[in-house]
Amino acid sequence: MLDGRCGEAAPLSADEIDALLTPTFAGVNLVLIAVSGGADSMALLALAADWAAGRTGTRLSVATVDHSLRPESAAEARAVARAATALGLPHARLEAPLGSRGARIEEAARDARYAALAAHAAAIGAEALATAHTLDDQAETVLMRLAAGSGPAGLAAMRPKSMRGPLVHLRPLLGVPKARLVATLRARGWGWSEDAMNADPAFCRARLRAGRAVLEDEGLTAERLGVFARRAARAEDALLAVEEKAAAAHLSLAPNRAVIAPEAAALPAEIRLRLLGRAVAALGKTRVRLDRLERLFERTSATSSGAATLAGARVAWTADGRIVVTAAPPRSGRGVGA
Repeated sequence: MLDGRCGEAAPLSADEIDALLTPTFAGVNLVLIAVSGGADSMALLALAADWAAGRTGTRLSVATVDHSLRPESAAEARAVARAATALGLPHARLEAPLGSRGARIEEAARDARYAALAAHAAAIGAEALATAHTLDDQAETVLMRLAAGSGPAGLAAMRPKSMRGPLVHLRPLLGVPKARLVATLRARGWGWSEDAMNADPAFCRARLRAGRAVLEDEGLTAERLGVFARRAARAEDALLAVEEKAAAAHLSLAPNRAVIAPEAAALPAEIRLRLLGRAVAALGKTRVRLDRLERLFERTSATSSGAATLAGARVAWTADGRIVVTAAPPRSGRGVGA
C-alpha cells in the first residue's frame, strides 16, 4: 500500500502531468518547490520543470531543508542543487538543525521544515509552496489520524490546496501513487536518495509501511483510503458551511468573552460541539483536544448549570442554555482540560 509496486507502475504521461499541475500552478507568479532528494520530491521537481518549460506567467524556485540529522544530508542537498541548476531553476539549501533525535523528532522536524520554507518563500516573494505528498502519504495520514482519535476534519487528511499562514500550500501529487513517480524517474534515468529514517520502526509511518501487505489484504489499500479522505473532506466542508452560519447567528466573540446563545440548543449536537470548540479556542491558551472538548460538551448537555476549565478557558453554562467562555485565571489543581 504505502510504497507501491514499482514494477507494475507506468510513468506519468505528458497529459497526466498537465492535468495534475495546471489546476494548481497556473495563475501563481512564483512557486517554491520543496525537494528533499527523495523519489517523491525529485519527481515533483522533474514534472514541474516539464510543465513550466515554454510557459510564461509562473516561475519556479527550489529549496532543500537540511536538518543535519544524518551525515548524508548535505550531500543530498547538493545533489538537488545540481538537478535544479541543470533545469535552469534557482536552488537554496535551508539549514534547520534539530540537534538531537528526541521522542517527538518527526513533529519537531516538520515544524522546523515548514518554518524554514515559509521564511524563504517570503524572502523570495513566492506565493505558493509545493510539496510532493503522494497518495501513499495520504493513506498513512488517514491511518495515523484515525489511530489518534481524530474527528471529521482530521480524517479529511491533507488537502490538495490549503493555507499555511499567507502561503498557499499545494500538493499536486496527492492522488498519485508513489510507484508511478518512481517509474517516471526511472524512465528519465534520474536517481534519488533514500532516507534510512523512513524505514526506522521507531516512527509510526515506518511501522505502517511495514504492515502494508496485511492492510491491503483487508482492503485498506492506498486508493481506498484516499477515497475515504476525499469523502471525509467533502463532508467536513459541508459541516463547516453549516458551522459558519450557526456561528454568525448564535456565537458572539469579544476580546475577553465568548457567548453561545440559548437558541443554539436547538442545533444538531455536532454543530453545538463545534461552536463550543470555537469559543474555547478563541479564549483559551492551548490547543483544544477533541476528546476533552467532547467530555465538556456532554457535561453542558447533561447538567442544567455549571462551570469547568478547558485548554486555558473557563466555560460556564446556565439553565437557559447560555454558554459563556472567558480566559481561565491561573489556578492550582486540574480542570477538565488539564
